[in-house]
Parts: sequence; C-alpha cells; structure tokens
Amino acid sequence: MRKRSKYRPKGVLLDTMKWLKTGMQPVGSAGDHLVSCQLKNHSALDTVRKGVGARTHMDTLFMALNMAEAYARLNMGVEYMPIIRAGQDALYAIATRGASTGRFVFRGQELSDVIEAMDVHDAQLEASSIADLERAVAIVRNEIRHKRARLVDPGSWYESA
Repeated sequence: MRKRSKYRPKGVLLDTMKWLKTGMQPVGSAGDHLVSCQLKNHSALDTVRKGVGARTHMDTLFMALNMAEAYARLNMGVEYMPIIRAGQDALYAIATRGASTGRFVFRGQELSDVIEAMDVHDAQLEASSIADLERAVAIVRNEIRHKRARLVDPGSWYESA
C-alpha cells in the first residue's frame, strides 16, 4: 500500500483586491452581522441571568469571552485583560456548579464580572476590522485545537445537554 501524500493544494483567491478591501473594513460596516452577534451574546447573558439558561447559552458566553481574550492578545484592549480574565473565571465557576444539575445561576460578584467583560467585548467588536475578527477566531480555534483551553468536566457537561 502506498503512503498517502501530504500535499494539499491551497485555495485560490479570484479577486484579491476585494478580499484585501473587505479585511480592512470595520465589522460594523459588514451589514447586520455586528448587531446580530451582539444580540445573540446579550440574549444568552440575559437568559442565564434569569436562571433559565441552558448549556448552549453558556457556550455562547464562553465563546464571546474567548473572543475578547483573543482580541486582547491582538493588542486590542490589553489593559482590560484582568477584567476579561475575571469574567472568564466567573463563567467557569458557574459552569462547574451547574454542569451536573443543568442549572446555571449567577452569584453576586460573578454577574458584575461577566457584564463588565461583555462590555469590553462589545467595544472590541465595534473597534475591530474584519481581518482582526478572522485573526481572533483563528486564535480561539488554535487554542481549542491544541487543548490549551480550560475545560469544564466534559462528562457532566455533555450529559446535561
């Protein structure tokens, strides 16, 4: 049996100038995508705040704060990294408490930490370009792929879904 080749052809951009111009545009000018992203994030936060949030809402909040951390790594709000880290720690605490029961409930300081981190994420989204957004998504995917992300106990997390 022959060894399979590792060669994979790269994709070809048909219009490189359009790709370049699109990457330099702010995220807000790309249609309603910014508003829908913020709406999805804040509705997940509101649902968890009311005490009826599910695992999907927690996943949305985790992804938003992971993107905030990736933006900070791209030098977009590095000074807010302690705020982002506090929000991530609060979400992690909520998830570990609620992983077995399926109920995700905020405690006093956790709610304010997550709200503050979400405000930082909203400001980062409004100030970023599409290319910055793609780089931040690549950072988050890379962290997850190489298992450098902090995981909630996977057994209980996925059983409650």
